[in-house]
Amino acid sequence: MDTDTQKLRAAERALDYVEPGMKLGLGTGSTAAKFVDLVGARVKEGLDVLCVPTSEGTRAQAEGLGIPLTTLDETPHLDLTVDGADELDDALRLIKGGGGALLREKIVACASDRMIVIADASKRVEALGRFPLPVEVERFGLRATRALLELRARRASCGGDIRLRENRYGDPFVTDGANHIFDCSFDPIPEPEALADALASVPGVVEHGLFIDIATAAVVAGPDGVEILGKP
Repeated sequence: MDTDTQKLRAAERALDYVEPGMKLGLGTGSTAAKFVDLVGARVKEGLDVLCVPTSEGTRAQAEGLGIPLTTLDETPHLDLTVDGADELDDALRLIKGGGGALLREKIVACASDRMIVIADASKRVEALGRFPLPVEVERFGLRATRALLELRARRASCGGDIRLRENRYGDPFVTDGANHIFDCSFDPIPEPEALADALASVPGVVEHGLFIDIATAAVVAGPDGVEILGKP
């Protein structure tokens, strides 16, 4: 079973937890996109759901599929968010933000009763940090923010290269919230909770890609089948 098929299997299994009348958060990324496709197909068959997308890309995909959409201003409480992850460990701690949507992803997930992560087996790790940690930052004062990021990360026993993310044209990447992203190579992250607290204390940081105590379950598909972590 190749990686793409694993992503589809995880998305299919997560669809089992969607019930009529639910208010859903729709994630961002290649695995989440498969789930959105499946929700769109069910909507065409008559499934009644109301959804909040976590990015403009997901919004466009959902609109094209005819999925009913709302906003957190109109619907501030959701039943379930289904989203992917760049990494997850056995404690359901995540690194997210590879697609640049970590701020909205975290807002939507925290507005939900439950968050189910869908992933292929390659995303499961013993220790977070192999995937560079995205940190969304205010565009003002980037050099000062980067210097303070390095200092606070070292205090949390994390060191490594911190790079400003660029788009395909070589310009700084701009998020849906008009911010920039630093990708931090902190492999490994010995204490994710300590690093999360350290990053949150940097004034220029808008949000970081460590999702801790947010996911309630994970659906992980591998060559040998689908495994459920946590309580979906």
